[in-house]
Amino acid sequence: MNVDVIIIGAGPSGLNAALNLLRNDRSVLILEKESLGGQIAKSPRVENLPSIKEISGMEFIDRLFEQVSDMGANLELEDALSIDKQGNTFYVRTDCDTHTAKAVLIANGVSHRKIGVPKEDEYVGRGLSYCATCDGAFYANEDVIVVGDANTALQYANMLANTSKKVYLVALFDKLFADLSLIKRLNAKTNVEVFYNYCLKQLKGEPDFEEAIFENTKTHELKSFKAKGIFIAVGQEPHNDNFKNLIDLDDKGFLLVDEKMMSKTPGLFASGDTRQKNVRQVTTAVSDSSIASFYINDYLDSLES
Repeated sequence: MNVDVIIIGAGPSGLNAALNLLRNDRSVLILEKESLGGQIAKSPRVENLPSIKEISGMEFIDRLFEQVSDMGANLELEDALSIDKQGNTFYVRTDCDTHTAKAVLIANGVSHRKIGVPKEDEYVGRGLSYCATCDGAFYANEDVIVVGDANTALQYANMLANTSKKVYLVALFDKLFADLSLIKRLNAKTNVEVFYNYCLKQLKGEPDFEEAIFENTKTHELKSFKAKGIFIAVGQEPHNDNFKNLIDLDDKGFLLVDEKMMSKTPGLFASGDTRQKNVRQVTTAVSDSSIASFYINDYLDSLES
C-alpha cells in the first residue's frame, strides 16, 4: 500500500497521530503486530486523562480507534521488520508485505521487562503473568505476589486485592515510586502487605508456580513467599533494533529524536514510550504524537512545495 504516512504501532501515540494527520487530509496506514492499544488497553483504570475522571484502558482505546476509523485510517495487523529509504520514499517491510510512504512514524511502544530468573519463561501461563488485568481473575480467593514498585505494580496490587485472599507486594528498593493516589489506595487495603529491599532470586513449583524466593538486598537474608500466582511489573523495554539503520538508539534501545520528534533521517519520526524520555504516561505519549503529526505535516508540505 502506498500512503502519505505509515504509523508503526496502534497505541495511544500512534492512533492520536493518525487522528491529527487525517484531519489534515493525509492518507494513513497503521501497522500493528499484536493488538490495539498496547499496554494501556490492559489497564483497568485510567485517571490522568483531562476531563475524563475515570475510564478503562480498553474503553479509551476503543473510542480512539473508532474515531480514527471513521475518518478513514487503514489498519493492517502486520509486524514491521525493517524501514529503508530511497529518495523521498520510505519502504516498510512487514511479515506480510512491503508498504511505501512519504513519511514514517514509529510509535511501537514497549513490552514488559522480564527479571531473568530461571524458569521465568517456563512458568508463564502456569502461575506467572505480566498482566494482572488479563490473568488476575484466575487467582480469586488465592494468595498472590506482585513484584515491582512503580505505577503498574501498584495498579496490579490494588486490583488483585479486590479478589485475591492476600497480596504480597515486593519492592526492590526502600520506597515506592508510584503516584500518591495509588499508594494511598494501597495503604487502605487490609489484605496487602508490602516488603522492601527484596530481589527475586528463584521460582519453584511443579508443574506450576508455587513459591518465590527473594533475597534482602541489605541483609542478604532469604525469604520465601508461597502463592498461587506471581505478577511481574518491573518496567518496560523497547524493540527497535530493526530500525537502527535510519534512526539512532540510546544504550537501552530507546529511539533518539529531537523536540520535533524527528530522527536523523528526514521524514522519519518517533513518539511515545519507544523514544528516549523521562516520563512515560498515556498523556505524554499523546503529547508526543501531537507534536510529531504537526511536523510530519510540515515535512509533507515541504515535499510538495
